[in-house]
Amino acid sequence: MDPTIIMQLVIASALGAVLYTIIGIAPGTDETAVLAPVTIALVLLGFSPYVILAFFISAIVAKKLTDSIPVAVAGIPGGVMSAPMVEHSMVLKEKGLPDLSIKKMSSGSVIGTLIAIPLSFLVASLILPYADKISSYAGLIFFLGAVFLALMSRNKLLSLAIIVPFGILIQGLRHLYWGLEIVPGDVTVFVSFFLGITIGPIIFSLFELLNKNHRLNLPFLGQKEITIRKGQEEKGLPNPFKILNKKEVGFSASGSVVGTLTFFLSPVGMTVFIGDVISRHIKDPIKRASRALSTMDGVTNAAYLSGTLIPLIAIGLPLSPMAIGPAAGLFNAPPVFTPENNIHHLLSPTEIIMVTVIGAAIALIITYYVIIRYASQICGFVFKYIPHEALIGLFAGLVVMLAFMDAGLINIFGTLLIALVSGLLYRHGVNYGVMFMILYAAPWLLGLFG
Repeated sequence: MDPTIIMQLVIASALGAVLYTIIGIAPGTDETAVLAPVTIALVLLGFSPYVILAFFISAIVAKKLTDSIPVAVAGIPGGVMSAPMVEHSMVLKEKGLPDLSIKKMSSGSVIGTLIAIPLSFLVASLILPYADKISSYAGLIFFLGAVFLALMSRNKLLSLAIIVPFGILIQGLRHLYWGLEIVPGDVTVFVSFFLGITIGPIIFSLFELLNKNHRLNLPFLGQKEITIRKGQEEKGLPNPFKILNKKEVGFSASGSVVGTLTFFLSPVGMTVFIGDVISRHIKDPIKRASRALSTMDGVTNAAYLSGTLIPLIAIGLPLSPMAIGPAAGLFNAPPVFTPENNIHHLLSPTEIIMVTVIGAAIALIITYYVIIRYASQICGFVFKYIPHEALIGLFAGLVVMLAFMDAGLINIFGTLLIALVSGLLYRHGVNYGVMFMILYAAPWLLGLFG
């Protein structure tokens, strides 16, 4: 790797860390919604695969470090993965210790990152000899993945029942575009449908506002007052191994190992399960919350990194909830990246290791230091001056642009249809992962009926 590429990696990693430090603090910024569109846009703009991977790794590490802040200071999840931490964070907040909550979660994230990266490469190297055989059954694996995630969803029966109908919707739109000769027969519309699923809940909520009766029945909350308590200022470089006690370090590391090895399972489910197991027997509420938060944040970081790296290195197909969600652009962003030509094929395992280490290291150096030193000030700035609606509008606009690039004007309405159906299903308990798996499995699944 020549010095020019290394310099590009450093710049991309720094930009990713700074950008997603800010985005991570904004409440309610779902990981898939804020990471996938930007990653796909970078791919379609023709950036180097080295730069794209470095930016993504840095972004996900920074995002997972910072989404603990709104949880700690206001009880509002910074993303889907921080939602399980709300209960324990509120315990420390009620005791006047939100700064302790931030430090424990952020330090757990650091340990999760340090554990997940080398362990992911080890697991990937063990899977690598079987990659071709796994790839040949990709359609079946995606279908079985949809069934598995459906059984883990809140509404299991509905999740199972919609697998074939949702596949028909996706393939039906593709055949419509081919029939109208909007796209060539050898081009499969993917990116916009993926992003339609991503923004589904937002679009469905916005369309509900067109119903006057629904609008009138909504509670009017007015301005919400949030009090941010200034924590104790740290001196020197923060050290996660001093912020956490020995037991917290041990449990966070153990949880990170489990989160890495179960990369193919739901990260949210594993986070809740492990957090409950390691803290339920502790009677002191502060000790229980501290151990749960540090461990759970380690699990989430480990699950996100391993869910990206193991499929990326070993197989080149998105065979994990993380890979089919936020990291999907690394695997499939046609016409630039396809399942047969993506970062797995363009970079060697050694290069992926080097890029990952650079991206993660820069994010940890920048974001962890900033969080521990200036969490309260940054959180106050974001809550005051960066509206949640502005971020959502930005990403929704990006989705519309990419939908037009995919298949013209009609595809904006096709993507809107996918979004509305996805939003309705999500509202009724169907997991994101189920819909993403169906998106990948649809050609194989509908081929069974041909």
